[in-house]
Formats: sequence, structure tokens, C-alpha cells
Amino acid sequence: MKAKAKKPKSKIKMKTKKTFAKRSKVSGSGKLVVQHNFVSHFAANKSHKQKMHLKKSKVANDTDYKRDKQLLQG
Repeated sequence: MKAKAKKPKSKIKMKTKKTFAKRSKVSGSGKLVVQHNFVSHFAANKSHKQKMHLKKSKVANDTDYKRDKQLLQG
């Protein structure tokens, strides 16, 4: 009786990092939209205007884009 030939392994796919996926989303144009940092830490020292601007989401920085896309692949 012949041994069965093994199938070649398919490319292993990285799982999506769910913690990051819940904190970001991809816009219609394909840009990555994330929240600002430093919103609640030491909030008493920040002005009202600064806290208002930090609440809004922002487009991810170009330097973080490659790493962030890898976290979302899956």
C-alpha cells in the first residue's frame, strides 16, 4: 500500500488583532481611522478646547500605517 502524498502547506495567514480592530476602522477611501492618544490621562491639566479636539478621530500616521495594516490582516 502506497503512502499518501502530502499536500503542500498553504500560506499561513496572520489572525486579526481584535483589540486593534475594535479601536480602528478603514474609511471608504482605504485610509485607516483611529482615535487620538492622551484623551483621559491627566485630563484636568488639559484645556476644554484640547479635550474637544482629542475626542475626534484622526487618520493614522504614515509611519504607523504599515504596522497597523498588518494588525488588521486576517
